[in-house]
Amino acid sequence: MAEPKRRGRLTVYLGGAPGVGKTYAMLGEARRRCARGTDVVVGYVETHGRPHTEQQLEGLEVVPRREVEYRDTVFTELDTDAVIARRPDVVCIDELAHTNVPGSPRSKRAEDVELIRAAGIDVVTTVNIQHLESLNDEVERITGVRQRETVPDEVVRTADQIELVDMSPEALRRRMAHGNIYRADNIDASLTSYFRVGNLTALRELALLWLADRVDDALGDYRRAHRIEHTWPTKERIVVAVTGGVESETLLRRGARLAQRAAGSELLVVHVIAADGLRVDAPARIARLQQLAASLGGTFHSVSGEEVSEAVVDFATAANATMIVVGVSRHGRLRQLFTGTTGDRIASLAGAIDVHLVTHDEVSRSTAWRRPALSPLSRARQVAGWLAAMLLPVASTLVLQALDETHQLPLAEMLFLAGTVVVALVGGLLPALAAALLSFLALNLFFTAPTGRLAVAEPANVVSLVVYVTVAVGVATVVDRASRRAADALRARTEAATMSALSRSVLTGQDTAEAIVARLRETFGQVSVSLLRRDPTGWSVVAAAGGPCAATPDAGDTRVAVDEHHTLALCGEPLRATDRRVLEAFATQTSLVLEYRRLRAREERAATLESAEATATALLRAVSHDLRTPLATIRASVDGLAHGADLDPDDRADLDRSLESATARLERLIDDLLDLSRVQAGLVRPRLAPRSLEEVLPLAVTGIDGPVRLELDEDAPMVVTDAGLLERVVANLVANAVRVSAGAPVRVLVHALADSVDVLVVDRGPGVPPAERERMFEPFQRLGDTSHGGLGLGLAVARGLSEAVGATLGAEDTPGGGLTMVLSLPRADVARPEPAGAGGAAGRSSSSDTGGAP
Repeated sequence: MAEPKRRGRLTVYLGGAPGVGKTYAMLGEARRRCARGTDVVVGYVETHGRPHTEQQLEGLEVVPRREVEYRDTVFTELDTDAVIARRPDVVCIDELAHTNVPGSPRSKRAEDVELIRAAGIDVVTTVNIQHLESLNDEVERITGVRQRETVPDEVVRTADQIELVDMSPEALRRRMAHGNIYRADNIDASLTSYFRVGNLTALRELALLWLADRVDDALGDYRRAHRIEHTWPTKERIVVAVTGGVESETLLRRGARLAQRAAGSELLVVHVIAADGLRVDAPARIARLQQLAASLGGTFHSVSGEEVSEAVVDFATAANATMIVVGVSRHGRLRQLFTGTTGDRIASLAGAIDVHLVTHDEVSRSTAWRRPALSPLSRARQVAGWLAAMLLPVASTLVLQALDETHQLPLAEMLFLAGTVVVALVGGLLPALAAALLSFLALNLFFTAPTGRLAVAEPANVVSLVVYVTVAVGVATVVDRASRRAADALRARTEAATMSALSRSVLTGQDTAEAIVARLRETFGQVSVSLLRRDPTGWSVVAAAGGPCAATPDAGDTRVAVDEHHTLALCGEPLRATDRRVLEAFATQTSLVLEYRRLRAREERAATLESAEATATALLRAVSHDLRTPLATIRASVDGLAHGADLDPDDRADLDRSLESATARLERLIDDLLDLSRVQAGLVRPRLAPRSLEEVLPLAVTGIDGPVRLELDEDAPMVVTDAGLLERVVANLVANAVRVSAGAPVRVLVHALADSVDVLVVDRGPGVPPAERERMFEPFQRLGDTSHGGLGLGLAVARGLSEAVGATLGAEDTPGGGLTMVLSLPRADVARPEPAGAGGAAGRSSSSDTGGAP
C-alpha cells in the first residue's frame, strides 16, 4: 500500500505595513536554503522596483509567470501548474492575499498555495497584517483605507512557521523618505496619509498582539497534545482567590503588588460559586471586587465548583498560572483542627504552582454564630405539621388496635414510619422528629411485650425499635433538607431572573430611577416604593412607584441605603431576611444610575464650559492681538490729517483710505467682542452644519501673500463645522506656514479617514522639535520666529477655534524638513453627538493677523 503524499510546509513572513522588508527576508531565506543544497525556486516575487530586493533575487531560479489577458490588457500571474511540474523542494511566493486576475483558474493566490502544498512542495510566502480578514475593520478605522485583498486568518494561523518582520515607525518612515519603498512623487502623499506615525504604531501593535495569540494557541496545543497538565511558567500569571468576604480587597491589592514586580505579568481574580447555585455572596460586595480588579489591571472570573480548593487549582492550572494568592483562614483553631483550611488544601493540590498565603485583619476572628432558620415553610404549614405530628400517631394506634394487630410489630412500624414521612412533608423537620418520638412511645406501650409499660422484654424488639427511630429521623431529615433545597432553588431562580433583568436594563441603557422603583415594587409585591434624597432642608422624593409611601425613610416598612444621600423606602409587607440580598442589588443598581446621572450632567456642564471658554479665550486673544494694528493706523492717519494743512490731495486721499480701512477693521474686531459677550452668556453657538471643503478652503487661502498650492480632491467627503471659523483657522495656519517657508510653496492637502477628514498644511520651514510642539500652541510662544507683526497668538487662536467646532489640531514632521499641521474635522456622514461648544462670528468669514507660532 502506497504511503500518503507528504503535505508541503507553509512558512509565512508577517509584517505590520508595506516596506518593512518581508520580501527581502523571504529571498534571504531562499538564498540560505540554496547554500545548504535545497532545491529552491521563485514562483512569484514583486520587487516594486526596490534595488535591494532586486539584488536578493539575483542568482535564484525564477519560474516564468503565466500571462492572462483581461480587458485588452495582458497581466502576469503565478503559474501554479509550472511550479508543480518543476517539483522543487521549496517555492517562494510573494503576496499571499493577492486576488488573481479574472479568467485565472483560481480566484485567490492562497488557493494556488494550497494546491502547491497538496503536491508536497514547501511554500515560503509573505503577507501584511492589514490583509488578515478578521482585522479588516480595525485597519480601516485606523488608516481610513479599506483593504480589498484579504486572506482568511485560518490560512495564516495554521501555518507551520510564522516569522514576524518588524520595524519601528520612525525607521520605516526614514526608509520611505529615502526612496527605498515608493517612487519620489508618491513619498509626501504616503507619509502624510497611510504612513503616519500613529497609523504605523497601531498596525505594529496589531501584528504583535495577533502573533502573541498565535504563540499562546501553539503553546496550549502542544501542552494538550503531549498531555502536559503541570504549568509552564512562560510569564507571570497570578491568581487571587477571593471569597467575597471583607478580607478580599486586601488579598486583591496584595496580588496586584506581586504582579507589578514582573513586567508583562497578568492578574486574574477568581471567585468560586457553589455548584448548586444556591449559595450566592452579596452582589454589592462582588461588584466592588470586580471594579477594584479592573482598576488594578486584572480580570475577574467567577467559576462553579463543589469544592473551593479544587475549583481554584483547576482554574489556575488551566490559566497556566505561576502563583495562587489565598488568605489565611478566618476560622478558629478548633474548626481548623477538624476540617482543615482552604489554603492548606490548595497548597496540597497546587503542585508546581506557588501558593502565597496572605494574613489579614480577619484572621482567627470567629464569625458570629447565627441560629439557622427553623424551617423554610410557611407558618400555616408548620401549624399543620405539628397537628399531624400529634394526631397521626394516635390515629395509627387506634386503627391498629381496632384491627387487633397488636402482635404485628413490623406492620405497626411501617404505618408509623409512613405517618412520620407525611408529617415531614407537611411541617418540616421538628414536627417529624416529634412524630417519630410519639410513634416510638406508642410502639413501646402498645405493640411490644410487655404492653402497657415502657419496657421491652425481647432483645429483637429493642433492635427493631432502635432501627425504627433511626430510619424515622433519617427520613425526616432528608425530607426536610429536600424541602429546604427546593425553597432555596426557587428563591435562587427568582433572584437570578431579577438579576438578569437588572443586567439587561444596564446593557440596553433603559435604567432610570423611575424604572428601578417600579421594578422593585413589582418584584417584592409592595404597596409603594420611594427613592428619597436627603437635602440640607430635609428629605425629598426623587422617584416613586404606587404613590409616595413615606416622606422620610423611618416611615417605610423596609428601607435600604443607596448612598450617603439616598435611601429606598418600601411600604407593604416586611421583607424576609433572605430577600435582603436582592434588595441590596437593587440599591447598588440605583446607586449606579444616580452616579451615571451625576456624571452625565457634570460632563455636559464641563463640555459646555470648556467649549465656551475655548471660544471666548481664542477670540479675546485674537481681538487683543489685532487691535494694535488698526489703532496705530487710525492714530497715524488722524495725526496726519490734523497737522497736515499743506498735504497735497493725493496724500490726503491716501490717509483717508487708510483711515477708512483701519476703521472698518476695528469695527469687525468690536463685532467679535460683542459676539464674545454673547458666547459668555451662552447665547451664541457655532453654526455646525455639513460643509464642503471646496467652499471653505479656496476662500481661506485667497489673499495669502506667498506661494500656496491647494490640492483638493473633488470626492472629499463633507465635514461638520462652522464655515467662518474653519476659514479663519486654515487662513492662520497657511499664513504661518508661508512666513516660515522662505519662499518654498506651501501645500494644503485633504485626506479622508474612516470617521474624520484631515486638512494638512505642509511647509518646508525649519520645523519644530517634538518637545516644543505642544508649547507652540500656547499664547505668546514664537519659538525663534523673528518676523514682525505678531505676538505669537496665531496658533493659539487656531487651536481654540478648532476645539470650539469639535476639531483637533496637531503637528507632525514634514518628510525632508519642515512641519505639517494636521486639522482633523468630523465627517458629516458619520453619526456623532453635536458638541456643546459656542463660537463667535459663526458662519461669517473673518480675517486675522496670523502672527504667532511657526
